[in-house]
Amino acid sequence: METLLINILNGFCYGMLLFIISVGLTIIFGVMGVLNFAHGSFYMLGAYLCLLIVSHTKSFWLAALTAPLLVALLGALMEALLLRPLYGRDVSFQLLLTFGVLLVIDDAVKLIWGAGYHSIEPPQALAGSVNILGNPYPVYSLFIAAIGPCLALLLWFFFHKTVYGKMIRAAAMDREMASAVGINVPLIFSAVFFLGTYLAGLAGVLAAPLRAIGPAMGDNIIIAAFIVVVVGGLGSFPGAFTGAVILGLVESLGIQFVPQIQMAMPYILLAFILLVKPKGLFGRE
Repeated sequence: METLLINILNGFCYGMLLFIISVGLTIIFGVMGVLNFAHGSFYMLGAYLCLLIVSHTKSFWLAALTAPLLVALLGALMEALLLRPLYGRDVSFQLLLTFGVLLVIDDAVKLIWGAGYHSIEPPQALAGSVNILGNPYPVYSLFIAAIGPCLALLLWFFFHKTVYGKMIRAAAMDREMASAVGINVPLIFSAVFFLGTYLAGLAGVLAAPLRAIGPAMGDNIIIAAFIVVVVGGLGSFPGAFTGAVILGLVESLGIQFVPQIQMAMPYILLAFILLVKPKGLFGRE
C-alpha cells in the first residue's frame, strides 16, 4: 500500500511537470494553430538558464523569476521575426521552421555548456523530505505536485474571467472578426507565443532540481508533451491537465505493475485513445 501511494505521488508530480510544459504547447496550438516542435528546446533552455543563474547567484528563486522570462522573450522574437511571415501558408512551413529552431537551440546549448550532464540542488526552503506512511518523500516533489493545480486555476481565471483572456479566445475563434472589432491580432499572437514559451521555460526551471540537465532533455520531454496534448485533445486546456495526470500515473504505476513494458505504456495509451476517441478526451469536433 505504501509503495502504491508513493508511486501515485510520483506519477502526479511528473504529471504536473508535464502539464506545465504541455499547456504552453496546447495554448499556442489552440489560439494560433501552430504545432511548435521547438517547444521542448525552450524547456531545455529554461533548465540551462536556471543552471547559469544559480551558478552565479546561488539563488534558485531568482532563476525561477528571470529564466522563464528570458526564454519567453526569445519565443516572442521567434514568433515576430520567423513565424509571422508564414501565417496563411501551408502548415508544413511552420513545422519545418520550428524543427529548424529546435536544431539551432540544441546545437547552441552543446556549444555553450557542452554535451555533459549537470544538476542543481532544490532551494533550501524546499530541501529535505517528509514522512508519508513511514516513507521519506522529497518536499520539492510535493511542491511541484501543488504548483500544477494552482497554475491551472490561475490560467483558467485568466482565460475566462479577464478582458485579455477573452480577447485571446476571440482571436482563436475568428481572427478576421476579432480584427474587425479592433483587437490587435498580431499582438495577441505574440503575447500567446510569449506565454506558451514562458510556461516551457518555467517547466524547465522547475525540472532542473529533479532531473539531470542535458542536451537530450528537450527531445525526451517533447514526445511526452505531444502524447499529452493528443490524449487530452489538441488545443484543449482541461485536456492538457487530464492528459498530463493520466500519462504521469500510467508511467509511474507501469514501473510497479508492468515493468517489462513500462517504456511502451505511453505509446499504448496514445494508440488506445486514437482508436476509441481520435480527437482526444476533450477534443473539439
